[in-house]
Amino acid sequence: MAYIEPRKNKYGEIISYRIRVNKGYDSNGKKLKPFEMTYKLDPKKSARQNLKALNETAVEFEKKCKQGYIIDNKLTFAEYADYVVALKARTGVKRRTLDGYRKLLPRINDEIGHMKLIQIRPQHLNMFYEKLSQRNSRQYEYRASAVVDLKKEIRKNGLTMQKVADMGGIAVNTVANACKGEKILRSKAEIIAKVLNKPLTKLFILSHDATPLTNKTILEYHRLISTVFKQADKEMLIPYDPSSKATPPKAKRPKVNYFEIDELNEIMLEVNKLPVKWRTIINLLMVGGMRRAEVCGLKWDAVDFEKKRVHIHVNLLYSPDVGIYEDSTKTESSERYVNLPQETMELLSEYKKWYTEMKDKFGNRWHDTNFLFFQEKSGNEGKPINPDTVTRFLDEFSERKGLPHINPHAFRHTMASVMCFNGIDPVSISRRLGHSKVSTTVDYYSHIMKEADEISAETIADVMLRNKTKNK
Repeated sequence: MAYIEPRKNKYGEIISYRIRVNKGYDSNGKKLKPFEMTYKLDPKKSARQNLKALNETAVEFEKKCKQGYIIDNKLTFAEYADYVVALKARTGVKRRTLDGYRKLLPRINDEIGHMKLIQIRPQHLNMFYEKLSQRNSRQYEYRASAVVDLKKEIRKNGLTMQKVADMGGIAVNTVANACKGEKILRSKAEIIAKVLNKPLTKLFILSHDATPLTNKTILEYHRLISTVFKQADKEMLIPYDPSSKATPPKAKRPKVNYFEIDELNEIMLEVNKLPVKWRTIINLLMVGGMRRAEVCGLKWDAVDFEKKRVHIHVNLLYSPDVGIYEDSTKTESSERYVNLPQETMELLSEYKKWYTEMKDKFGNRWHDTNFLFFQEKSGNEGKPINPDTVTRFLDEFSERKGLPHINPHAFRHTMASVMCFNGIDPVSISRRLGHSKVSTTVDYYSHIMKEADEISAETIADVMLRNKTKNK
């Protein structure tokens, strides 16, 4: 039963009542802090009316407490968001997702972190999304551009880009981009300057990015906010989920980039001149349509030479906090067998021979990890390759050879487009790509499928309508 306690002012007049409901005891027998709320007297009502309203409020409050609606009036969004992120970490949410949460939270907390969970309304969220869409909304994104030859500075210190990345705990691609004169985050530039033992201003010039955030980025903020409120709703801490009633912007799916056949032929002419290691990596990306992390995660026991296929079930990822690490595939559907043509299997056989030669060459320095693709630098012989190394190699390779810009995912999109134009059904394409839903495949490649259908229509007309005599 609810306990009602009058609260008086300094003159001894009752101004409000505290309503408490017992919460029970913890596992150690210690009494838990009760649920409580305050009922303020309405001066427009008579004493009898106020007493009636007080009793009705107490009954309703006790009912909500017993039903599990534990409305903590003091719990702020920031406090609860920290709890939710920790909860997600304990339940096995992927490290990369958690890193993304931690990157977005400071900005969200600046806006609504101080507010109590039960106070936040859809309007608060809509105003936040509107603010993010304005110019100068990138308050944390000061950029730095190198004002010296950064490659030369790195060499002067007896280092490599990879070594700078390892010492600073940042991605090697970040160092590579800085060396090419591209803008990087100020925080990353500060790390590079510290590793090189130079003042930041001697190596970089800073600028503020005033462009508004993209709808895609704003949606990432919304999804995290929604994750927090969905958990609060599940735990019955709030009367309703305000994020479900908010209106975030809509983001169009970007048009996939794939190579035309002429471009692909031009690329392959140069690829065929590469060492067998890189020929094999690029071939698997292109013919297998695998993600970069999936190719890097391949181990020899996943290669079936007899059935001409590979088993995709491991992702190899990189995080500045822990370095290179193994993870399960992106989704359950991402675990799959990918059949490969005879040419690719012959290339894998050639590569295995070279792999064995390198293993024998390194001898007791070899780290036997069983990964197909490994590092060759001193001290790391045989350790798995950093996935960022693949991206950096393709970037530099395409620039050096004057080819269209190559990124690993472009090969995946190219394979999917080839399948579309050759009449392969979306279900088969989806399975080969490892998409969790066929609808994902259709959404990604809808414009390619439309083009393929138009070509099919013309082909049908050519055969069935335009060559009647020949057909007879």
